[in-house]
Amino acid sequence: MTGSRAAEPMTGVRAPDGLRVHQTEALAELERVFAGGRRRAWVVLPPGTGKTLAGLEAARRLGRPVVVLGPNTAIQGQWVREWTQRFENAPAAGTGRALADAVNVLTYQALANFDPDAEVDEEGGAAGSHIERLRPQGREVVEAMRGLGAFTLLLDECHHLLDTWGELVAELLRELPEATVIGLTATPPERLTRAEAELVDELFGPAVTGPSIPAAVREGFLAPFAELAWLTAPTAEEAQWLAAEAERFTELTTDLLDPGFASVPFLEWLDERVVARRRAGSDRPAMPWPRFEREHPELAAAALRFHHAGLLALPEGARVREEHRHAPGAADWVCLLDDYVMRCLRRSGAAGDAAAVEAIRAALPAVGYALTARGVRGGRSPVDRVLARSAAKTRAVREILGAEHAALGDRLRAVVLCDYERATATLPARLTGVLDEQAGAARLVLAELLADERTAALEPVLVTGRTVAASARTAKALAEFCVAREPGLRLDPVAGDGLVELTGTGGWQSRRWVPLVTRFFEEGGARVLIGTRAMLGEGWDARGVNTLVDLTEATTATAVVQTRGRALRTDPAWPEKTAHTWSVVCVAAGHPKGAADFERFVRKHEGYFGITDAGEVMAGVAHVHAGLSPYAPPEEGEFDRFNAVMLRRAEERPRVRELWRVGEPYDDRLVHTVRVAGGGVRRGPAAVGGAVAGAPVPPG
Repeated sequence: MTGSRAAEPMTGVRAPDGLRVHQTEALAELERVFAGGRRRAWVVLPPGTGKTLAGLEAARRLGRPVVVLGPNTAIQGQWVREWTQRFENAPAAGTGRALADAVNVLTYQALANFDPDAEVDEEGGAAGSHIERLRPQGREVVEAMRGLGAFTLLLDECHHLLDTWGELVAELLRELPEATVIGLTATPPERLTRAEAELVDELFGPAVTGPSIPAAVREGFLAPFAELAWLTAPTAEEAQWLAAEAERFTELTTDLLDPGFASVPFLEWLDERVVARRRAGSDRPAMPWPRFEREHPELAAAALRFHHAGLLALPEGARVREEHRHAPGAADWVCLLDDYVMRCLRRSGAAGDAAAVEAIRAALPAVGYALTARGVRGGRSPVDRVLARSAAKTRAVREILGAEHAALGDRLRAVVLCDYERATATLPARLTGVLDEQAGAARLVLAELLADERTAALEPVLVTGRTVAASARTAKALAEFCVAREPGLRLDPVAGDGLVELTGTGGWQSRRWVPLVTRFFEEGGARVLIGTRAMLGEGWDARGVNTLVDLTEATTATAVVQTRGRALRTDPAWPEKTAHTWSVVCVAAGHPKGAADFERFVRKHEGYFGITDAGEVMAGVAHVHAGLSPYAPPEEGEFDRFNAVMLRRAEERPRVRELWRVGEPYDDRLVHTVRVAGGGVRRGPAAVGGAVAGAPVPPG
């Protein structure tokens, strides 16, 4: 970049047409922030509402060179296309580390490329600077930024900075005093942890917030949607293994109820500790229950579930709520056992109590816990792994896609999201013969879909940052499609593992193949894409997506908002588009940790708003089905009935759209409701709903 163009890189570039109201409001707020002397801000807009365009327009108005950092090459390519296609008279956007163009788009990895040999200094101490640990390629980017002087830095999907690159970027920004920094994300401030909020405040300051997802749907900026779920039990082989794993822990819980288990029986200890709540040997009155529950919430909740099971008396002053009205799970037993071991058995000095501690230590690994010198500590349980990656889940995907295809026909555009393409770690020996070595991997999902003629007919394609694969017929059609649009490509379908991968030359890289496969998908060459959350789960745009099946394990607010955002974009080719997002949940009835996958499902829906069958917009699993409780899954005997209800709802897209009442007035604020269901009371947040408590309230 040379001459006057370097000094004024945005001269002559025209603003894009068709900015939406929330974009213009966000831009006006940014201008007020910068006019007040601040150089940093972050913008929160739901997925699909135009964060990229708003960020580029903010940079255009500032009139300085622009550097954009994003999480992957697919998003990198989308920034380049948005700049060149939406801004008239725009100079070229570059992707080089020299930052020589008016707009420069890189990935965070291009900057955060660390040298492992620089992790310690010459004397063996920890290196003090993240910048000093960068490889030469990363340092080149840093030096280029320093050389720009006053420029605009756009940090896309800036929630990544909270987990991975935040300390490096914070250090870098301290060395770039003339840079104006704008972060862009879909994660609302209220969903951040305290540590995340502190880092965001350091990096950006207060947020410029746009509409909520429900408000954007009501405005017509996002497609109406329904959250659906499929409940399944493990396969017969998995269930047999789970039963065997539970046996040792079940034996322990049985022994614990025996008064002769230790010098102070377990239930006697709990009665004194929780019901009487007196210190040993003290005649002081019991601690009031509200204080005990406030100071020991997990212990109190576990004890009340023991009361519900008939194992403890109800403590004076305690009130049993919905969350307590189910059988104690592994986490409840473990919470109480931790207290029992640390406060009673290890302090007693009785000869038999050491054997009791060892019995507890031996049984805990069966449910994913370990007894240490400091108490019970949790870890990833093989049981959780079996439930999260159960073969029954892939079978459920086939049923879901079959039903969605029956409802939509050739209009179906479905995405199946997994955590990884292929498993790289060796399967634990104890799971050999229980799980496939590639259980949970996107590759295995593709293979399973191709093995069923119903889903094979949907021409599924696997697309990740490393691989494009399909059936032989689909791979051939995809190769011809790509070469016709990019004549410089040379593609060779290569068979292996029952799948055909597309390899090639002429620039066949993920930044090239992701947009090509996306276009092939949107034009109907494939009606199902299988991919990873890292590649397709955020920032990737395909307006035609109308069905999303979530097989991922991530439960953070960011991951939930981002993955679900893939299906929420409006589709010009189908103005009446209504999207479905499916969660597949595996529950092992009777196992002490058999609800682990359901609990993950609950965490995903905490704070995420969806439409109920009654037209309320509500957070939590109740927007999937009014009969679901966040505290325990339905009985296994109810799974078939529940799934049948979900399949019927999948046929009712027009009704779901009506429930959202698109275009009607609303008040975009959070209120709390009391729901009475099944003779009990449930409380939960609601927003933008209908003519019920918690519904969008007409203004005035």
